[in-house]
Amino acid sequence: MNTLKIERDGGVVTVRLHRPHVRNALSGELLAELLDTLRPLDADPAVGCFVVTGSEPGFFAAGADIREMAGKTAVDMAAEDYFGAWEHFADLRTPKIAAVHGYALGGGCELAMMCDLVIAGESAVFGQPEITLGVIPGIGGTQRLTRLVGRAKAMDLVLTGRTMDAREAESCGLVSRVVPDDRVLAEALEAAASIASYGRTAVRAARECVDRALETGLRDGIRFERRVFHALFATDDQQEGMAAFLEKRAPRFTGH
Repeated sequence: MNTLKIERDGGVVTVRLHRPHVRNALSGELLAELLDTLRPLDADPAVGCFVVTGSEPGFFAAGADIREMAGKTAVDMAAEDYFGAWEHFADLRTPKIAAVHGYALGGGCELAMMCDLVIAGESAVFGQPEITLGVIPGIGGTQRLTRLVGRAKAMDLVLTGRTMDAREAESCGLVSRVVPDDRVLAEALEAAASIASYGRTAVRAARECVDRALETGLRDGIRFERRVFHALFATDDQQEGMAAFLEKRAPRFTGH
């Protein structure tokens, strides 16, 4: 399989989607290669962050692979639990940054939303246009989009199939940062290197707490956060981080 290009620099792994002939449409083959590649890295204590981007400027991913789906029946889709395996990507515990150039539509928008940060170029375009094909988003689009941007904006995008530019996406909470197009990957790599430099246990705990905020009430979320905060005082990294602060030196985190 050769639907991805993988690069590693220290604790940062860059994953470039590489199906340029179909604008990086998300296929079963691409997903299988993505999971086969990232699962071992997710378990590697030396890996601190993934950056997902397109292999060429102009498009992140233009959607799911329509040719792969067009001939299937409802029975086929249900029997295969089509798209279900994408949740294995979402469940990877290593933080993920989407570095988006150009189009992130349909499955491409859903892939970006499965990441923890979205850094977009000024030319980036986001949308869930599945309604124009007679279907709806199927990789979490109606659920993640609503949680990120609210019901009104999600209804607008999902029911009309319209797209939004990077600035609108940032203003409604879909995008973390908008930067010049030629700075997208550099900005994502800088953020990834920063994340990878911190203690792996604390980073994963922080990520889990933020995600929990979308799934629980405020009081329960605060209790969960406090329990996790207390538990981190059993780690070497907590002792090292606070000692380094008091000693006015850079911390040396180990992930323990």
